[in-house]
Amino acid sequence: MINLYQTNIENLSIHRVGNKSKAEGAFLSKEPYALDDELMPLLKDFFFKPFREKEENYFQFANEVDLEFNELHKMATEIFSNPDTIHEASKKITTHLYNQSMHPHIKNGEVYVTYLSNLVIDNQKVDGIGIFKSELQHDFLQFKEQDETLNAILQQGVNLKKLDKGCIIFNIEQENGFKILSADSNKYDTKYWLEQFLGVDALADDNFMTKKYLQLCQNFAKDVVFPAEDKKEEVMFMNRSMDYFAKNDNFEETTFLNSVVENPELIPEFKHYKEEKGQKFNVEDLTEFPISNTAVTASRKKIKNVIDLDTNIQIKMDFINPESAEKFVEKGWDEEKQMYYYLVYFNKEQKS
Repeated sequence: MINLYQTNIENLSIHRVGNKSKAEGAFLSKEPYALDDELMPLLKDFFFKPFREKEENYFQFANEVDLEFNELHKMATEIFSNPDTIHEASKKITTHLYNQSMHPHIKNGEVYVTYLSNLVIDNQKVDGIGIFKSELQHDFLQFKEQDETLNAILQQGVNLKKLDKGCIIFNIEQENGFKILSADSNKYDTKYWLEQFLGVDALADDNFMTKKYLQLCQNFAKDVVFPAEDKKEEVMFMNRSMDYFAKNDNFEETTFLNSVVENPELIPEFKHYKEEKGQKFNVEDLTEFPISNTAVTASRKKIKNVIDLDTNIQIKMDFINPESAEKFVEKGWDEEKQMYYYLVYFNKEQKS
């Protein structure tokens, strides 16, 4: 877990980077920007808001040959060793970003490089480096009194409510490539930001493993359980899976399968499915890991727990109380109508 509410921006360097394939060039500021008390809270909200609102998916610097060949890992290591060098390093960071801006769809924009203090990650207080980019210009009106008329002047600028791209590098686990958070509101060029500029891989921590294993389960439910059983069993399989993850601190695959798979014939089907699809979800060799409550909560919000019927009726299951669907929902076949039906038991209707 991270806490950015007490984080301080110790300094700020602002540059501009263009699209290299269009020969737009880059502008590097000679000196750092002079921060003031009026601008500081606005910038903190602008920079940090995306990281407070999104799921915490950590990355780490990587390189196919060796970590020492990752440009940003080298620069970050130097900055953390001597924070006073961050402005000169920010020019190298912006130049590195410019050299990766070769695709014609990549937009020009302002680059902000900051040294951060008082970040809290996993209950540990650390320093960090923030690299942020604004790309989209928005129209706004300025008004000016002139004689007896109030004139409207159309201008363009950066919307401080929405950051286009950004990352925070935490000064922790340096030998493994640091811990990094990334935000990107423009999904069409994510590869350029994550792979070409940052050069990162997903950090395989408990949050990552929990989320990926639940994604495997969700796909297995849709691809195997639903065709073999029915929609109710697909939803119930995920109900039981979420219940297992919510009630246990550690995952153990054999125990998990015995707990959630009611049809024993589906257990070898699951293992075969994992062998085939495991690499896609990065869980091919995963049989034990600590469970992340944060990932479970986030996954629960994304997993569909509704049975959609062709009669325009929906039946919504409850991931908080999965045993209810087992006890109080029955599926059957009506010979007279030649239709399936669901029978739902209840004592009284609840107020919505």
